[in-house]
Amino acid sequence: MKSTRDIILDAAAAKGAVAAADTETKNRALLAMADALIEGADGILAANAADMDAARGSIGEVMLDRLALSRERIEGMAKGIREVAALPDPVGRVLAHVERPNGLVIERTAVPMGVIAIIYESRPNVTADAAALAVKAGSACVLRAGREAHRSASAIVEAMRRGLTAAGLPGTAVNLVEDTSRQSSTELMTASGLVDLLIPRGGAGLIRACVENATVPCIETGTGICHIYVDAAADLEMAVDIVENAKCSRPSVCNACEVCLVHKDAAEKFLPMLRERIGGRVELRLDGRAAGIIDGKRAGERDFDTEFLDYILAVGVVDSLDGAIAHIAEHSTGHSDCIVTADSAAAARFLRDVDSAAVYVNASTRFTDGGEFGLGCEMGISTQKLHARGPMGLAELCTYKYIIRGDGQVR
Repeated sequence: MKSTRDIILDAAAAKGAVAAADTETKNRALLAMADALIEGADGILAANAADMDAARGSIGEVMLDRLALSRERIEGMAKGIREVAALPDPVGRVLAHVERPNGLVIERTAVPMGVIAIIYESRPNVTADAAALAVKAGSACVLRAGREAHRSASAIVEAMRRGLTAAGLPGTAVNLVEDTSRQSSTELMTASGLVDLLIPRGGAGLIRACVENATVPCIETGTGICHIYVDAAADLEMAVDIVENAKCSRPSVCNACEVCLVHKDAAEKFLPMLRERIGGRVELRLDGRAAGIIDGKRAGERDFDTEFLDYILAVGVVDSLDGAIAHIAEHSTGHSDCIVTADSAAAARFLRDVDSAAVYVNASTRFTDGGEFGLGCEMGISTQKLHARGPMGLAELCTYKYIIRGDGQVR
């Protein structure tokens, strides 16, 4: 087994070649990586089947769905890579241009980050998304998948490396850590001088461990305690459709709704509609006022502060828009929150006062996604405010430097 440090050193040695690659070369590599995923689908599915067999009994059905691959999902991964290839190259973009009175021309210019490390858990598709974005942004990457997804991730990386080398880039531009113990995560977190950016993508425990222990720059991607607030002026049929989609379409992802708040004037009519639509699939955990209207399990002390990632929804009744905004300020993780309303003034207040990375009016929180935002795919969804916020695409994976041109000026 290759050591984690040696793998990091491989990435550091490859970063120069990736940074120097022109747009045509990078795009050719990405398209070859996508083709290699399709060509290698049988091997990837076989590896995923072994991961699935090993995971059954130790993780629930919803989490198994996160782990599972199919030909359709592999085709989706390849499609995402091709979409990244079609996007404008972020490297070399002039972000600001200033001409000084002394004749100096100063440009703030986007440049590659260098080596990007990504620690993630049980979603094999993250392997392809992260690699594609890193390569297009001119960086090498080191991927550290969770133990339960390691076989799948290894097969995906093997295929993508074939594409990279076919296009003339080093295969070590994309690397997978072989050690799945906590030690390898710690090595990535503390690889100062080698890893230029660390992105954890997973549950609250993983993200907290990275934020607390990393000595390399780290972007906090978010746990998603996402809220939908059904206003007094909401179209209730629309509201039920939105909550159903946000909770039920894929409950194991971070943009799924975990809390539904309902204005007291809409609750008597809306809550029975909600129970009828999703009550057979979703366990509703009700605050005292909601429990006075529909049957369901009473919410526990932590239910409005929990990312369930399952068919569970905390439901509460609030007195006003102000009450909803205050509740979200106290309980949200700053990921994605939504208001359903026909009142434009209420919508404007919600958009202004809810301090989350993505704030919606009359649309499912499930749209908080790099692909849906036109970014091709995403490296993760940042819930912090410095450098990157929301879905992180190519622009967020670059840094910048100042380029100054003169003709002999001295100070």
